[in-house]
Amino acid sequence: MGCCRITDLRRKEVISNKTGRRIGFVDDVEVDTATAKLVSIVIFGRWRCFGLFGKDENITIKWENICLIGEDTILVDYCPIPKVRRKWKIPFF
Repeated sequence: MGCCRITDLRRKEVISNKTGRRIGFVDDVEVDTATAKLVSIVIFGRWRCFGLFGKDENITIKWENICLIGEDTILVDYCPIPKVRRKWKIPFF
């Protein structure tokens, strides 16, 4: 079993093992200070329309859901919940 630094995790791309879709890159980690163990990885939400409309929610993936950590990617058991987008109704005059 190899070792990995937290700074090395930031460069890795996170991919869903179930769908094969790219989730993003590791931006932060959560550590339990009582046990000094890594609890989860955090992927920051994407900015919408250059930040004018805010950003999506952060994605937190628990350590138990990580399947494989490779050189460039991390495979996780995570399936993002599809967002329901509202369709704009154009009034008919």
